[in-house]
Amino acid sequence: MSIDNSALNNFIGHASFANGPGATKRGSVSSGSGTSWYEAMSRAWGQALDGQATQITEMSAAIRSGGDQPSNMVQLTAASLKMQFMSNNAATSQNATGQALETLGKRQ
Repeated sequence: MSIDNSALNNFIGHASFANGPGATKRGSVSSGSGTSWYEAMSRAWGQALDGQATQITEMSAAIRSGGDQPSNMVQLTAASLKMQFMSNNAATSQNATGQALETLGKRQ
C-alpha cells in the first residue's frame, strides 16, 4: 500500500479552505463534527500514519510467511524508518501548532 503524500496536503488544504475566515460554521466544535482545521490536521496525520502502519504490517506478514529474503527485510526496515520519520513530524507539527494556538489564546 502506497501513501500519497499529496493526499495529506489536499486534506489539510480542503479543511483550511472550508473552515477558514470566510466559513459560515463557527462556534463550538464537537469531536465528531470535523469542522476544526486543527482536527482536520490531526485526522490527516492519523490517516497517513495508519496507512504506513498497514504497509508495515503487510510487509511483516509476507516475511513471516516465508518471504524472508534480504531485499524484503531492507524494504521493511525502510518502511519502519519512514513510519518513525512520519510519527516524529506528526508530533512536532501537533506540538508546534498547539503552542502557537496557546500563545494566540493568551494574547486575546
